[in-house]
Amino acid sequence: MEEAGRERDRTVAVVVEDTSAATKDAAAVSTKPAKRYPLALWIAILGLIMLVGVYIFSLSLKQNGMLFGLMQANMIEKEREKPCHDPRIPDAEIPYVHYPAPNTYDREECACTGVRFFAILSMQRSGSGWVETLLNSHPNISSNGEIFSVKERRSNVSAITKTLDKLYNLDWYSSAAKNECTAAVGLKWMLNQGLMKNHQEMVKYFNRRGVSAIFLLRRNLLQRYVSILANAHDSAMKQLNGTHKAHVHSKDEAEILAQYKPTIDRKMLITELKRSDKLASDALVNFKNTRHIVLYYEDVVRNRTKLMDVLDFLRMPKRKLSSRHVKIHTKQLCDHIDNWADVNNALMGTRFESFLNGSSRRRS
Repeated sequence: MEEAGRERDRTVAVVVEDTSAATKDAAAVSTKPAKRYPLALWIAILGLIMLVGVYIFSLSLKQNGMLFGLMQANMIEKEREKPCHDPRIPDAEIPYVHYPAPNTYDREECACTGVRFFAILSMQRSGSGWVETLLNSHPNISSNGEIFSVKERRSNVSAITKTLDKLYNLDWYSSAAKNECTAAVGLKWMLNQGLMKNHQEMVKYFNRRGVSAIFLLRRNLLQRYVSILANAHDSAMKQLNGTHKAHVHSKDEAEILAQYKPTIDRKMLITELKRSDKLASDALVNFKNTRHIVLYYEDVVRNRTKLMDVLDFLRMPKRKLSSRHVKIHTKQLCDHIDNWADVNNALMGTRFESFLNGSSRRRS
């Protein structure tokens, strides 16, 4: 018994000694200083990660560009295989020449007449209605108006593309629709009518369907703002025999509408001009990779031959273009604004100061 008791005591002592030794070893390990890496090494590692990220991003962009190039090449090959292909059309132009087969009628002898798709991209009160009527006076051009002013047609991307597909298939009926031999078909599309909201999808659609964009903008945003306010007033008051007219066809009607001189809120003026300027600038940036041309209202007013550039852009034969539209605001800006002194003081010293004298240039 005593011998067994002494054996247990020795066992307990051994365990205690082992535990104590393990504790000491752990303490010795824990007291060793943690290994630290130099700051320069961390910076080098982060720099390497950034370089790898930039390389992967650039490779992705290159692949996307190559993919678009392959899509264009594939489109060209498909067009060459079609029975209506015209060998005289340069390869670069093939993606923009189409041969629609309408569901509502037969193009008959014009089935192989190539059709160009276009869209006039603009902002309200920037001369788009006038320019559209000029283009529609050409026997081969059909521009079908402000289709997306109807909200249901721009409610989502699917609704927009469905509407565009119907238009470019020559199944859209409007007063601008011409005969079966139409050679250019398009519409007038305001930037705030779903275009900018869905600009990424629309750029893809334009490039995929071969749609050419015609930007029509106004340089003097103050003159545009006066026109917006005057048009809104007539919409409410209906000054022409109880009828609202956004565009007029006689000098008498123009003089009646020009009599209204809006009072401009000077506190909101700069904000409004900046908003309009940004909207136009963003549109030009977002659609820079589409086939497009930029036209300014003031340039067309001074020189009608600017529209010949549009006909060249659409590859249409040159014709004399005409319109019944009559310009409403023809005087100096100071004669069209009721609180001119307030507006003048608000814009003096700003980048929009040049608008006061009717100039289309602004300071950057």
